[in-house]
Amino acid sequence: MMELKKLDYKLTVCKVADISAIDLSTEFFFIGKTDEEISLVCKTEDTPESTIEREDGWKGFRIQGVLDFSLIGILSKITGILADHKIGVFAVSTYNTDYILVKEENFELSLKVLESAGYLTKNA
Repeated sequence: MMELKKLDYKLTVCKVADISAIDLSTEFFFIGKTDEEISLVCKTEDTPESTIEREDGWKGFRIQGVLDFSLIGILSKITGILADHKIGVFAVSTYNTDYILVKEENFELSLKVLESAGYLTKNA
């Protein structure tokens, strides 16, 4: 049985002009940089003041444990279940695992839907 761990904080997804605006000492953040943008996911309270664009109101959970790269379809199965219930997601992956963010108003429904599909959810 796959376990999902709820994150106990509100999250913000935003774009920043450069990484100097990001406090790299905070507990939780993701930075994505491409030739077109620098994206940041962080606790809402840690969002830099100078963002280009931002969207607040996200909550999230992570797939517990270290996922081997040979495992196939874990993220697509979860996002597929949520899509079947008209719940949009913002997914971020690390070396170890995947994080799924949903809008705050869909968070409890997301967990309920995933639990009914056989996923175990627990608090952080």
